[in-house]
Amino acid sequence: MSDKVYKTIRLTGCSEESYEKAIKVALGKAGESLHGVSWFTVTEMRGGIRDGATVEYQATVEVAFKID
Repeated sequence: MSDKVYKTIRLTGCSEESYEKAIKVALGKAGESLHGVSWFTVTEMRGGIRDGATVEYQATVEVAFKID
């Protein structure tokens, strides 16, 4: 078994639909620009409110990718 090293970064995805969609937005962007994405952890969930209604869902994720 070979030794491995991972780097983690924090990203926040936003969606007007749901937390799940906000997570997918963040992971989708990570997949476009990072090589070897291996796992993620949701670290924060929050939302924006306007006039008493939820207008935005935000999810912050830590994304890990393998260092070659």
